[in-house]
Amino acid sequence: MRYKTRFFLFFAGMILFNLAANFAHPVTPTIIQELQLPDYMFGLMFAAMMLTNFLFSPFWGKINTAISSRQTLLTGCVGYAVAQLGFAYATTQAGILAVRILAGFFVGGIYVSFLTYVINVAKPEDQAKFLTYSATVQAVFGAFGYLVGGILGEFSIRGTFLLQAACLAFAGLVFRLACLPDNTVSEKIPMGRILRQSNPMQAFLDGRHFMNLGFAMLFALNVLMNFGNTGFDQVFNYYLKDQLGLTSAYNGVIKAAVGFISFAANMTLCLWIIRKTDTRKSMAAVTVFCTAAAIGALIFPQTGRFILCGVLLYAGYSVSLPVLQHMAAVQADPAQKNLVMGFYNATKSLGSILGSLMAGFLYGIHIRLPFLVVAVTYGLSILAAAGYLLWGKGKKAEHSAE
Repeated sequence: MRYKTRFFLFFAGMILFNLAANFAHPVTPTIIQELQLPDYMFGLMFAAMMLTNFLFSPFWGKINTAISSRQTLLTGCVGYAVAQLGFAYATTQAGILAVRILAGFFVGGIYVSFLTYVINVAKPEDQAKFLTYSATVQAVFGAFGYLVGGILGEFSIRGTFLLQAACLAFAGLVFRLACLPDNTVSEKIPMGRILRQSNPMQAFLDGRHFMNLGFAMLFALNVLMNFGNTGFDQVFNYYLKDQLGLTSAYNGVIKAAVGFISFAANMTLCLWIIRKTDTRKSMAAVTVFCTAAAIGALIFPQTGRFILCGVLLYAGYSVSLPVLQHMAAVQADPAQKNLVMGFYNATKSLGSILGSLMAGFLYGIHIRLPFLVVAVTYGLSILAAAGYLLWGKGKKAEHSAE
């Protein structure tokens, strides 16, 4: 197969994976209520998956230097499918947490392999474009996966999981058959050495080689934005079912609307911000917008206004993702970009884990408390963005890096 055909099939597999990976999210609140589990489980389940995702991402990165990314993608997709089958039949709190932990292990391998495959196989002139495609596919088709899962959940929750597992396994097969081998070393690396070199804290430890005040503000902003988004996302999904009495289909439709908005924003506003503006100032404006939307979700309990504020908040966060990633790349010296992006991903995961735990446990204390914390967190992100505006690299440095 030709180069372009193989990448077309690779992105087709990514589309199928990101659709299927989100089938279960709209029905999770229903599962929690039907099994009479504690309210905090919605946050704890996601945090458990994100924790193993974070802990084992370095392991998968090392594995991909010894075997092809296409093999890791097949293994990850099949393993994730098995974990979701376990989720379909789990009936206890311990059982559900166990399968979420297992899912996080395999999901980490999948997302790491998406990046390594593009970097290793794409032509230099195509890398930036294909990485942008990857981010867009994940954001947009993940949202449409909510829609499919929400509609399927109206008919059969277990059937939703079974279809999800089948689609995940098929996506793995597409990756294995369509992708080129891309392992970067020919020697066989002992598993013991891989494990020793896969310290998940290494990304944080490596920060000592490049950390300065500008980076400190940028990574604080990254943690706060992801804390706020994950915390809001987790409590929003559960709140729709628990307090507003909306079914999984409504959740799916809302997320599909977010997908349309995110796609339009990423293809227009994000590109304009990155190419034409000082991203420090633009990012500060985005944090103000997100803070206003978070405050709206807090003070407007009416269904229509609450959902509108939620959609606006999701849209603001979707704009921030590529802008933040660009800012991290611009701030880094060329020789340290791998270390910087590793730290960037680690702080992103840290914010997601803490945000999910916050949402679950504070919801049990008072249903509006997580929304208050989210609004405060986004407010703090304005301060971090202002700090980066003062101490981070600006427009001149960005344009010279392009």
